Amino acid sequence: MTAYEPPGDPGAGTDPSPDPGPTGRRAGYDAVVLAGGAARRLGGVDKPGLRVGGRALLDRVLAACAGAGTTVVVAEPRPTARPVTWAREDPPGGGPLAALAAGLRHTAAEHVVVVSADLPFLAPATVARLLASLAAGDADGALLTDADGRDQPLVAAYRAPALRRELAALARDRAARDGAPDLTGLPLRRLTGALRLTRVPDAVASFDCDTWDDLATARARIREHGHVLDEWISAAKDELGIDLDVDTKVLLDLARDAAHGVARPAAPLTTFLVGYAAGRAQGGPEVVAETARKAAALALRWAEEAADAGAAPGKGTPDAAPDATPDTRPDA
Repeated sequence: MTAYEPPGDPGAGTDPSPDPGPTGRRAGYDAVVLAGGAARRLGGVDKPGLRVGGRALLDRVLAACAGAGTTVVVAEPRPTARPVTWAREDPPGGGPLAALAAGLRHTAAEHVVVVSADLPFLAPATVARLLASLAAGDADGALLTDADGRDQPLVAAYRAPALRRELAALARDRAARDGAPDLTGLPLRRLTGALRLTRVPDAVASFDCDTWDDLATARARIREHGHVLDEWISAAKDELGIDLDVDTKVLLDLARDAAHGVARPAAPLTTFLVGYAAGRAQGGPEVVAETARKAAALALRWAEEAADAGAAPGKGTPDAAPDATPDTRPDA
């Protein structure tokens, strides 16, 4: 196994040892991402680099595992949106078991999330569900099942000691038979068949991109009305290097109020000013919410003045503001 730790700019996917944080304690889990497959059904293209929603599949998976203390990617190094540790099985292309063993050597947490790099709909909530399911019992692992009820062992959370135990046993068996403790070419079921596993059904998060049709399906789904806004915000945050969760409903309500109470162009300009003000204050989600509240209150005052100005003499109900519209949310 050859470990790659090339130099590079922070955030370029070359950090060999992510900071454990101000408390000095590691996160509750590490992650191993297998990204070195041959992608034969896609004609051998660079599958982790294929884009869904403007983001590489690998970057989408890394975003889902952002809570890991250490994230190891088993593949040739490349620029990534988040810092990772690089590893490689020896020889390269030795299959998922050899890749998993190579990545596991760089982890130290009790629980390890193991995922492939072709999961466009993997989300932090999915990772949390897997870890919660694992912690709730005494099983060796918790894995997703797909729409047909099939196990997906590369979308799973495992107890690291159980993985190491069974990988060592497989290596001993191979050594006794062939003379060398080599995991190359062994199927993944040789490992999972020896583990006690809990199943977590999730037809969406388990969806992987093995074919061009799969990729087209993924690209179409994120543009559906119920998904496009969240997908766009996630993509924009990754592209801009922003790791901040804010209440999007608050911002959308602000945009609506500004459009109704002032003028339609006030919606994007006001939300920009809110972001700029919160950024200057170096604040988190609470500062964004408070800044948005102030701007919304101002927009409502404008609307009240416009309504008062438009009221006909002798009538108690004012006319609507000239620029009011039924609904001007971006995704309406």
